[in-house]
Amino acid sequence: MSGDPHQALRRAREDAVAQIAALHRDLDGVIDASRSSNADDEHDPEGATIAFERAQVAALLDGARRRLAELDAALERVEAGTFGRCEVCGRQIPAERLEVRPAARTCVGCATH
Repeated sequence: MSGDPHQALRRAREDAVAQIAALHRDLDGVIDASRSSNADDEHDPEGATIAFERAQVAALLDGARRRLAELDAALERVEAGTFGRCEVCGRQIPAERLEVRPAARTCVGCATH
């Protein structure tokens, strides 16, 4: 990860928080639409059911929450001075991996085992 890892993680965290807020709005919209709709959700010829849409948004929201927790843990590792070290073997995590996965806890070798 080039530059200041703390700053990059903070930006990624802000993005995750914004994504969570947007997904909450989406989920609220799906729920509101289901309340005001008289459609037969199970037999709607238009495609996805409201229940499917709700489940899809809820899954995305769960993923965003997990990402936020991972970023918070990475920020804690920055503060502790352990950020960028593999938690399994103790070697440095390559910068390229941290660019792709800023909250990575392991090197590529340990992640594949």
